[in-house]
Amino acid sequence: MSKKPTNIWVESASVIGLSLFFSLVIRTFIAEARYIPSESMLPTLEVGDRLMIEKLSYRFHDPRRGEIIVFYPPDTAVKCDPLRPQAVPIRDAYIKRIVGLPGDTVEVRNSQVYINGDPLDEDYINAEPDYIYGPVTVEPDSYLVLGDNRNASCDSHVWGAVPEENIIGRAAVRFFPFNRMGTDF
Repeated sequence: MSKKPTNIWVESASVIGLSLFFSLVIRTFIAEARYIPSESMLPTLEVGDRLMIEKLSYRFHDPRRGEIIVFYPPDTAVKCDPLRPQAVPIRDAYIKRIVGLPGDTVEVRNSQVYINGDPLDEDYINAEPDYIYGPVTVEPDSYLVLGDNRNASCDSHVWGAVPEENIIGRAAVRFFPFNRMGTDF
């Protein structure tokens, strides 16, 4: 019995179609790559770092204090841009560290972040915060996020907590540059 010849165009279209389908499914539900565009997460993440953001773990547990997440800022958020005095809405995803969990009371005073009255141990920040914030109680299903470069970060101390539904995923691994690959954040 002879095998029917395969049409190269049909075969190519099938491979391309399946590839697109699987890449969309993976990017939408499992993981995606992101890059760091600003200095707001120094010294932990540098401009140009490439991260893999995983999207599955928050289906099984709530976000945790200290995790670095990618999210869309709240609708009321505006860009912190001293060169543009008018408010400019944010349409880009941001990356910051979770500091306040739902129900936590967060305050920044005396160059220190306090959670429910206790100082937060932060060995990852660039410099102590030079601003005063709060006290603010984080709403249910929301998270207070701050950049590790506290004094150069447009974050929750400017525009409030991030609703849980705005979270895209958790930073899982830095894959570029190669000399700093890993999960050490």
